[in-house]
Amino acid sequence: MPDLIKLNKVSKLFGRKDNPTVALDDLTFSIEEKFPHTITVAGESGSGKTTLMMLILGFYAPTIGEVLFEGQDIWKLDKKEKVNFRRNAQAIFQDPFAVYNPFYKVDNLLSIPIKNFKIASKPDEAREIMENALRRVGLRPEETLGRYPHQLSGGQRQRIAVARALILEPKLLVADEPVSMVDASLRATILKEIHELNKDLGIPILYITHDLTTAYHVSDFIMVFYHGSVMEAGITEWLIREPQHPYTQLLVNSIPWPDPNQKWGEAAEGSSKGRTVTLRTGCKFANRCPKVFDRCTQERPGLYTINEKHTAACFLYQDSPVMENDDLGFLFHERKA
Repeated sequence: MPDLIKLNKVSKLFGRKDNPTVALDDLTFSIEEKFPHTITVAGESGSGKTTLMMLILGFYAPTIGEVLFEGQDIWKLDKKEKVNFRRNAQAIFQDPFAVYNPFYKVDNLLSIPIKNFKIASKPDEAREIMENALRRVGLRPEETLGRYPHQLSGGQRQRIAVARALILEPKLLVADEPVSMVDASLRATILKEIHELNKDLGIPILYITHDLTTAYHVSDFIMVFYHGSVMEAGITEWLIREPQHPYTQLLVNSIPWPDPNQKWGEAAEGSSKGRTVTLRTGCKFANRCPKVFDRCTQERPGLYTINEKHTAACFLYQDSPVMENDDLGFLFHERKA
């Protein structure tokens, strides 16, 4: 199966050339076409999650490296190829309010992609496509079409955003914190719908989040980012239950799992602070790591292969083989799933 999306040694820098901010640092991975799984990109604010999304969608150009879609550099596409790329790489954004023009009805948001990509030849056909898309995300067309955004709840608006993306039947769906601004009572419902659509359509979904709890419930694979680099990646079930990298362990231990024996405010096991180190080289997490040792401050670790579906950038596993070119693509291909 050919690769749908591939990032080849991609870095993204912002700011001054003599002192840039590295938002994404030498990332290589690929996802094959028709990979019917959800891949979570997780990490705290500033870890590079959104930068990765903007690069994949073609909103940012890489400073170094290339982003390929179906084997073609997305920044070298001709006009026709760009239209094809825009149709096949769709996004669901975080804010269910900002994507709407308050002066237009919901119908307008759904009809624009149908018109721009010439999906329907007649108004009745366009109407049927919109109604089917709304039903697919659990909305009743008769109660949704003809309304203005302010007449709908945040959960309804976010479902409509999902429906809009699905109208185009994309090959890749990127969901950026899709439930962070939705009431808690609706989060599980929307995530369940996205998960079911992933299986029904048989396409990969990149799920961007800082919330490992939702990642655990909806994703099949996970990449944990820190300061623009992948600290750990693997099957979600394994990684959350048995995290190997000290950073991932701290993240998982910060999840409020029910524990009647732990007092309020008491630190979870493994959340102790490491010694403070100011670094220009070495592991990016060394100044916060509770398990830091001398080599961590002197060298940048590669991605060590813990098993065939789990890898971590940590010298604790220096006796394991290092992945060739730090390429995470082996995770996201069915032939090895």
